[in-house]
Amino acid sequence: MSLFHIDSGKEWRGGQRQSFFLSKALKRRGLPFVFVVQPESPLHKKALEEDLPILPIHIKNEFDLGAVFRLARAMKRQKCVLAHFHDAHSVSIGSMAASLAKVPMRVISRRVDFPLKRNYFSKRKYKKNVDAIIAISKGVKDVLVEGGINPKRIKVIPSGVDFTPYQEAVSSDYLRRELSFAPDDFLVGIVAHLADHKGHRYLIQATKALKEHSSKIKVIIVGGGPLYMELNKQAEESDVKDIVFFLGFREDVPQILSSLDLFVLSSYLEGMGSSILDAMACRLPVVATKVGGIPEVVIHGKTGLLVSPRNPSALAKAILKLYDNRELAARFGQTGYEVVHEKFSAESMAEKIILLYENLGLRKWIKLHEQV
Repeated sequence: MSLFHIDSGKEWRGGQRQSFFLSKALKRRGLPFVFVVQPESPLHKKALEEDLPILPIHIKNEFDLGAVFRLARAMKRQKCVLAHFHDAHSVSIGSMAASLAKVPMRVISRRVDFPLKRNYFSKRKYKKNVDAIIAISKGVKDVLVEGGINPKRIKVIPSGVDFTPYQEAVSSDYLRRELSFAPDDFLVGIVAHLADHKGHRYLIQATKALKEHSSKIKVIIVGGGPLYMELNKQAEESDVKDIVFFLGFREDVPQILSSLDLFVLSSYLEGMGSSILDAMACRLPVVATKVGGIPEVVIHGKTGLLVSPRNPSALAKAILKLYDNRELAARFGQTGYEVVHEKFSAESMAEKIILLYENLGLRKWIKLHEQV
């Protein structure tokens, strides 16, 4: 008897971190499970380092029938009683495999607040033979309900943070030494995939106003993605390349966050924004957009400032407010640190998901298999 967790992500992003945290919690509790991952992906490598029970299966796309049959055979062989799909391709491939293997329980994690596609195939994935959908925020749940999903099948369970990397002593000069910043430079950072919905272009537009206010403000952009060249070009044409720094994908995010003075997230679509949780764990004040699940994390006027999306002027104004009022910024950072530890731990996230499994009847299936 086993549980199957399927994450087809080829990159190391927020969703992969959450499935990784959950799998580690399952291992600690001694629950039998199989972690299906993309071969040679960052998630695969990190799972190997933690000695998690992995099954690498190459999933090319949502219609990879070869992956469906390989996964179905594994599910039958391991007597899978519950399959948990962690991303869009996993839902497609995993649900077909689970049907072939006659898996009795199925759970989907939904991390984005994009509207559900209107086509028949998409609707079937989320409405047929699904016992529960985990929405990482109320904002995501609202979008699912608008898409026709029965709210009774949706459980809101926020993403969580593993605080371990942030408890280690890290020098606040880490990034300043690397990029030769002055001690009094004010470092504003964003950690996000370079995709359109993350709104980097609005942040770069806002940077013009930041530069006019003070040349001491530096904008640090961490993350890789398809818009790298386009955003670089925008920074050059906007004459802000001297204060905007593209660092690409980095493994040392905790050290980078510990070097910042303020964290910003400029998305116009966002399921929750797990990078905000990391920033709060580093006592950083936050400026973010009022979209999706972000207002459930950032408390306006207490842990940071919320502004309307696609609004460079409002974004710049909020950043400058905290640049000019360091006492307020420090107060936001401390309150955010307290909030994230109280409400958004990885352990709490895992406990809620395991409880959901049990409410769906996991213990009953475990007992049935023990008797066989």
